[in-house]
Amino acid sequence: MDILERYAAALKLYREKKFDAALKVVEEIKIAAPHWKKIFLLEVFIRRDLGESIRELALLQNLLPHFDLNSAYDKNLAADALNCFGSVSRFLGHIDNAVEAFRLSARLSSDNRKACEEISNALYSASSSEKFSADDFRALYGEYKKYLADIAPYPKKFYAHRKIRVGFLSGSFQWHVVMAWSWHLLRDLDEKFFKVYCYSNVKAGDEVTEHLRKTVANWRDIHALTDEIAAKLIRDDEIDILFDLDGHTLNNRLRVAAYRPATVQLSGIGYMNSTGLECFDYFLSDDTCAGDENFFTEKIIRLPRSHICYEPPTKLEPATTPPCLKNNFVTFGSFNQFGKITDAMLNAWKKILDAVPNSRLILKHKIFNTNDGKNFASKRLKKFGFDVARVELRPYTANHLVEYGDVDIALDTFPYTGGVTTCEALYMGVPVVSLYGDRQGTRFGLSILKNVGLGELAVDSYAAYVNSAVGLASDWELLLILRKNLRTLMKKSPLMDSVSYVLEIERVFIKILNDERRPK
Repeated sequence: MDILERYAAALKLYREKKFDAALKVVEEIKIAAPHWKKIFLLEVFIRRDLGESIRELALLQNLLPHFDLNSAYDKNLAADALNCFGSVSRFLGHIDNAVEAFRLSARLSSDNRKACEEISNALYSASSSEKFSADDFRALYGEYKKYLADIAPYPKKFYAHRKIRVGFLSGSFQWHVVMAWSWHLLRDLDEKFFKVYCYSNVKAGDEVTEHLRKTVANWRDIHALTDEIAAKLIRDDEIDILFDLDGHTLNNRLRVAAYRPATVQLSGIGYMNSTGLECFDYFLSDDTCAGDENFFTEKIIRLPRSHICYEPPTKLEPATTPPCLKNNFVTFGSFNQFGKITDAMLNAWKKILDAVPNSRLILKHKIFNTNDGKNFASKRLKKFGFDVARVELRPYTANHLVEYGDVDIALDTFPYTGGVTTCEALYMGVPVVSLYGDRQGTRFGLSILKNVGLGELAVDSYAAYVNSAVGLASDWELLLILRKNLRTLMKKSPLMDSVSYVLEIERVFIKILNDERRPK
């Protein structure tokens, strides 16, 4: 069997998820062809799918300098490698490296759709950086728009439907955080006035997908469709309002929206910042969350209360008492993505632990599923002077909500704050301390906490963040009261008032469609 045949065999094993067998063949090929970059890239994919992020990063750091960017063959391989490097860098919290890797991957790509995906990746990564100004975001929007040159938008067209046709565009119609916020919006619009369509970019669905497929009368699978054909499908359905739920997140179809197939187009809910694209007329937010308008290219819809409506994935009851009463020390926790934890955040958490005697910190994320990941995180913690014996690194588990029973106080991340993570903590009786800034993506914690009636736990400086966490840790009676009452506060708050929320959105849909009909 020659090398190409052996490579095909390794690739087949990888696609069948027989990773150990695939790696065995890869190692054999590396011995026979030690300079063949394609086999090293296949190993990168395998390590990525195994969750071995540290090994993946090391492979990429060795591989990337060897690509000849003057070679068309190498350019395509390098674009794929840079995509992997950007993803693993973001996962590990190396945000600047991630943004630049995705931008370079876009420039090397010969496919405009792929290039748009890479700039979306760069924009999503930039949300975890405090350094990105409104102008920096606009520069990335400009790069994205360069790769829309092949798209000719439809002219705006108004319809005289008896019911307003609302289309939801998303790759997240499955067990996904976006569904925790948009569930009632998809299912509860008044059928007397609205006709709902779902344009699904989900490749492999789950039970949530199947439920929506059965309950939404006008379901369209667009995963296998080109952008042009998907846009024509929306145009042919004569959609009045197209609502993109993804923004610049994974599996988005923003290029479909760039054709402007609907009369009015808006984005929001699933992405924390502006799309930066002229094809969107509006962005859904609220008075608290919206922040500085300079970060938006769309008109901002400011709901008076919450622009999201939380639907919990479980009815699991919270623990009856905070763990400090049993442990005799306070346990802080963060179940946010590890890539959101900046150096400034670690510095603040170190000060909190120092100020609260015998306190502990639980971090939970899938990076801790491997020993390499735990070692990587431990080294980073030691760099900031943490006593790692006071920090527990827990791997990802599907039933993570029950583990909030081990946490007294949740610590939010910044500038990419928690959204569903914050809702989950509160729903399980755990108060959350959050830091907010000027742009929308930094203000989710502020909006959520304010809507629950705990707005004082959201603060605007690192010093106040530390003081808030330390002060809360000193009041065990308050922690007990919150543990017993937060679930009720959540249920009675605008965050879970689905009836009022859907009515507000219905009024918004009617208003923006009428506004667009008026002569300019």
